[in-house]
Amino acid sequence: MIRALAVTLACAQAAAAGPVAQVDPESLALAGRMDFEALPLLPEPGLAHDAPLTAPGLALGARFAGQAVTGAPHDRLEGAPRGPLALAAIAPGQGLATAWHAGFGSTALFPLGPAGFPVIEARGEGAVALLFEADVRALALKIHADYADPLGTRPPPGTATLTFHDRAGGLIDRHHVGLAHGVLALGFASTGPGFAGVTITNDDPGGIAIDDIRYPLPDLNG
Repeated sequence: MIRALAVTLACAQAAAAGPVAQVDPESLALAGRMDFEALPLLPEPGLAHDAPLTAPGLALGARFAGQAVTGAPHDRLEGAPRGPLALAAIAPGQGLATAWHAGFGSTALFPLGPAGFPVIEARGEGAVALLFEADVRALALKIHADYADPLGTRPPPGTATLTFHDRAGGLIDRHHVGLAHGVLALGFASTGPGFAGVTITNDDPGGIAIDDIRYPLPDLNG
């Protein structure tokens, strides 16, 4: 009940912003978590995953069935997902990788771009698709775009695009989030019935890593 109340309050705070609003991630009390700590602890390039990664209530892939991947050096997703929402098969070396990430101080997720595993230019340039077992009304995660740049010699950070879909594959909302050097914590809350899936793409020059995905679990007391 406390978990449900916290999510409800965050949704109320975001009510004027749109179907899915960006909120303070610390305001979200979410019981579901995918943090990749159970996977092998390996240095980059790490371990490639050509099948979905799963945790209770959540599965991760590279895109949804019905979508096509285009673009270089970063993945772009084209087309609407087919309903009911499902993860697409992952081509070898074109899906996801996990590896130790110094910025997070833990194992993190690297979406693989067109260059493919284990090429360094692929790490972080890909797309990620999150499929929830039941519709959810909130999501929190952390994105690392690049390390701090005290000399100012690197290109400025890019943008991450999070697109929220319903169970039939329809578009609910889309957020373009400006990235920053280091770890960026993000939170989102739905003012409607919830969302079934989310895709994440980016155009950051160095690519991104993702960790600490948090989401609601079904209320067993409900």
